[in-house]
Amino acid sequence: MSTSTRAQPANKAEALADWADGRLGIYALAKSNLRKIFPDHWSFMLGEIALYTFVIIILTGVWLTLFFNPSMGEVIYEGSYVPLRGIEMSEAYRSTLNISFDIRGGLLIRQIHHWSAIVFIAAMLTHMMRVFFTGAFRKPREINWLFGALLLFLGMFDGFMGYSLPDDLLSGTGIRFMEGAILAVPIIGTYIQFFTFGGQFPGVLIVPRLFTVHILLIPGIMVGLLAAHLILVFYHKHTQFAGPGRTNNNVVGMPLLPVYTAKAGGFFFLVFGVVAFMSAIATVNPIWAYGPYRPDQVSTDAQPDWYMGFSEGLIRVMPGWEISVWGGHTLNLGVFIPLMVFPLVLASIWFYPFVEAWVTGDRGEHHIADRPRNAPVRTAFGAAWISLYLILLAGGGNDLLATHFHLSINAITYLVRICFFALPVAVFVITKRWCMGLQRRDKEKVLHGRETGVIQRLQHGEFIEVHAPLPQGRMYTLTAHDQPEPVELEPEVDENGVARRAGLFTRARAKLSRGFYGEGSQIAKPTVEEHQEISSGHGHH
Repeated sequence: MSTSTRAQPANKAEALADWADGRLGIYALAKSNLRKIFPDHWSFMLGEIALYTFVIIILTGVWLTLFFNPSMGEVIYEGSYVPLRGIEMSEAYRSTLNISFDIRGGLLIRQIHHWSAIVFIAAMLTHMMRVFFTGAFRKPREINWLFGALLLFLGMFDGFMGYSLPDDLLSGTGIRFMEGAILAVPIIGTYIQFFTFGGQFPGVLIVPRLFTVHILLIPGIMVGLLAAHLILVFYHKHTQFAGPGRTNNNVVGMPLLPVYTAKAGGFFFLVFGVVAFMSAIATVNPIWAYGPYRPDQVSTDAQPDWYMGFSEGLIRVMPGWEISVWGGHTLNLGVFIPLMVFPLVLASIWFYPFVEAWVTGDRGEHHIADRPRNAPVRTAFGAAWISLYLILLAGGGNDLLATHFHLSINAITYLVRICFFALPVAVFVITKRWCMGLQRRDKEKVLHGRETGVIQRLQHGEFIEVHAPLPQGRMYTLTAHDQPEPVELEPEVDENGVARRAGLFTRARAKLSRGFYGEGSQIAKPTVEEHQEISSGHGHH
């Protein structure tokens, strides 16, 4: 007969916890994870906003699914919105009107759902830019960077499908836009169009198909990617900014339970409240003002949501080029070229981390976030990409800019065409020089101290401003960053006198490395000797 030395559970809750622990190992799991440390910085909340708005989207989307009818069957509207009574429309459009005007709270839920989608993608893009500018994509987080990029891509297209579901005149114009882009694909475009729409445009299948993809396929993939993303964040630990006591081997911050959990829970309700407030006072996608979709009509100022605006800009500013090939087949370059440039705009920023890793040859782990000024080429590239995105967004709204500011739409279009090539280059150069100037200022602070505003007159009559030495913690923060050396090519002749020829990729890597980390791209950090010499020579003046 054996006896157990384990204490008996004090109550039923503890007994239930013991039962679960015996089968799931929750005690060990909780002990190792619930006290995990998270750094505390305001920029880390950008990812939380994306997470919380995604939760709001799911909650409101489930509610809307109960009342939305994804059918393109024709009906006559007899609902409570008087201006549209007697108008022929699809069941999808009628059910959206019913949600907006006949179901208690329906319009608010629709607005919260749509505003959450807008904020969700804005938060994801801003979060990715924070990761990009601080170098938080470096080893071991490259896979998580791609997960985030894929989440943004899927979110953009799920949003596009979502605002296409009501079958109003605005969303129908967007679907027509998509159909034109598909048809521009050489050889197979017509087949893809027939497969997507189930026949001639618009058909009766596109809204039910978009509905299925919008509520099941893409959200399911996104939930899986989001879970993997959060697991990797938990596993790799969060990056942190340089400071006293912070290294690549530790994390300084607050524990997950109870501090971080309490703050995160409160922040969720704050985000929910702000989105609800926006939804209550600012109307988005008023479908009753557009009317039902008809293929022979296009509403004025037809604009997609902001995150798809750059694709619209690519189409609008591209000249209407067409060529005839293979015995009379028309190739619509005016649509096909923007269709090819669209993924390149996104891929250029998504695959930059791998280019940087190849150029530097850096294989070490990085858990300390960079200050953007200390990586001038990366920061300049990111700023140039944002400028390209914004100028294309302006091109996508050239008609609105023309009507609201009383400008020529042709002048706006030609300006956007010029800026498409010139603006990113100008922004790159300006941003890089700006970062170099900030590096010089940091070096001056470390060597000479901070300005105090106190003016002192020397014995020979010269007036100077007294500088106070920086605190040791601040000096550490300003100097705790890596400065990689440029990759050097091996000598053309080895020690035995045998000619050695570098390959094309090797030479390209060395040249890019000099551009990244040469004298024109970083200011040498002050040395201890320089600081001691200045301090002993004339003090902090």
